Amino acid sequence: MSSGEENVNLDAGPPTTELNVVGMIGLIVFYLIIFCAGVLAHKVLKRGSRKEKQKQQVDSNTEDMMLAGRDINYVVGVFTMTATWVGGGYINGTTESVIKNGLVWTQAPIGYSISLFLGGILFAEKMRTASFVTMLDPLQVKYGKPLGALFYIPAFSGEILWSASILAALGTSLRVICGIDDTASIIVSAAIAMTYTLFGGLYSVAFTDIIQLVCIFVGLVFSIPWMTGSEHVTSPLRSSNVTMFMDQDQPYSKFFGKLERNDVGVWVDYAIMLVFGGIPWQAYFQRVLSARSVGVAKTLSFCAAFGCFSAAIPSIVIGLIAMNTDWPATDYAQKLIKEDYKLAVPLSLLYLTPPAVAFIGLGAVSAAVMSSTDSSILGVSSMFTRNVFVNVFYKNASDRVTVWFLRLTVVVNTIIAMLIAIFVKTVYGLYLICSDLVFILLFPHLVMVVHFPHRTNKYGMILGFTVSLVLRVLSGEPVLKYNAIIEYYGYVEPHLDDNGSYVYGYQRFPFRNLIMALNFIITLSVTFVTQQLFKKWPELLKYDFLDVADTAHVNPLTPVTPPEQRKCSKSSSGSDSS
Repeated sequence: MSSGEENVNLDAGPPTTELNVVGMIGLIVFYLIIFCAGVLAHKVLKRGSRKEKQKQQVDSNTEDMMLAGRDINYVVGVFTMTATWVGGGYINGTTESVIKNGLVWTQAPIGYSISLFLGGILFAEKMRTASFVTMLDPLQVKYGKPLGALFYIPAFSGEILWSASILAALGTSLRVICGIDDTASIIVSAAIAMTYTLFGGLYSVAFTDIIQLVCIFVGLVFSIPWMTGSEHVTSPLRSSNVTMFMDQDQPYSKFFGKLERNDVGVWVDYAIMLVFGGIPWQAYFQRVLSARSVGVAKTLSFCAAFGCFSAAIPSIVIGLIAMNTDWPATDYAQKLIKEDYKLAVPLSLLYLTPPAVAFIGLGAVSAAVMSSTDSSILGVSSMFTRNVFVNVFYKNASDRVTVWFLRLTVVVNTIIAMLIAIFVKTVYGLYLICSDLVFILLFPHLVMVVHFPHRTNKYGMILGFTVSLVLRVLSGEPVLKYNAIIEYYGYVEPHLDDNGSYVYGYQRFPFRNLIMALNFIITLSVTFVTQQLFKKWPELLKYDFLDVADTAHVNPLTPVTPPEQRKCSKSSSGSDSS
């Protein structure tokens, strides 16, 4: 859930005919392998002695599709959790960040790794023990189904724009390496991921993640020796040879970057947002909740943290190589300008390695994109089906209806992500905004309902949610091209740059963390005040229009009835199958 593609540099050199042919054939073979693996995954993972056990762990075919029978083991769990986070934007974006701002500003690898580790400590055990199906379940238990469904808005926005950003990343990569049209590559990749997800749900997603993650590591690691062996690459970290990106009188290494004193607030703001804002994503909780046991849920979080960090190392190395490449001497025949930084990975594969090696690297990039797209689409579709469609609008929906609605939602969300990736050129910028909303609006309440359920109620949630949303809107957003109304300390006023272009104002103060903290404070304070009012003056209960007094002691983590016992108490009409 990191950096993605914003714009496309149409001046990038065309690929060679040899690579074009090799890449096209290899890409077709790769997609066929992934498609077949996804279709067969349901039968591979759900068979043998575990089949009956899996039936006892889920309440319906819908839950089985969403959570793979709650039977994900250690190996599959670690692979699918890591692959979900290591997307195409993560691979390309890490390299871009190293080239653009240096290692000190490449915060995603360490930030998301810590995020996964903390998720395992703070949430994995509690959420898995309570047998929730989605991340929004505890919010709906505590705040009620209609109010809890409000949190679907930031969750949906973040997940769908994340999918769009990594599909856009794939489009630019395939255009550079194979000469394939962006639109065609986006449609084909998304359609394949959607199709096998429809067949097997999380079974297919998890099984294909194993293949995709292997492709990512092998493809990128295998290509690096060929890059470093290129005659156009100088010795890394020897600043006297680096002339593409840095002035020779700079007192610091361009690779390591520099953190200016005025930018410390920005760095801290993004660092904390990555760590804690990286937790409340359905793609993460879907794997935690599908784990065979609490121990598996915690272990896959810890191991995936290490895997996520390790996957960034090849991207960082490729960034260093790109910074030390004499690009005008390659077939690219021009310097790597700022607009091309986001294409550094495919360009390095194209111009610094033989065609066959570039094809292997291409498989890595494609695998990274598909491994994140299918996870995100299934996650956002699961939340809408369960937490909005069933819990709010169609409470008596049969299992058969719910399964087919889930499949329909997968199709619709895939189409939405494809259209955004094709037509919106600032996908990554929009994704960053939604990451803000997930961090500011969703994270505080998820923490409270899981860890401090008696310290929050509907009044506190509504006021905290509303005030935080308003403050975020008034803080300005350069991506949406409007200036701040509330200017925090260190605010950079809008101005004209050296080229005479208008630059929108931006905040240097860590305002996202401030607003998130205010969400906590307002929710806790309003909850405490309302609880005391109703306790000391019972006559005020007639004005309790949200009925918080009756739900004050609701704990979302109270153990639920096991699925097999719930099944026994159901009528035969409620046990439809798909």
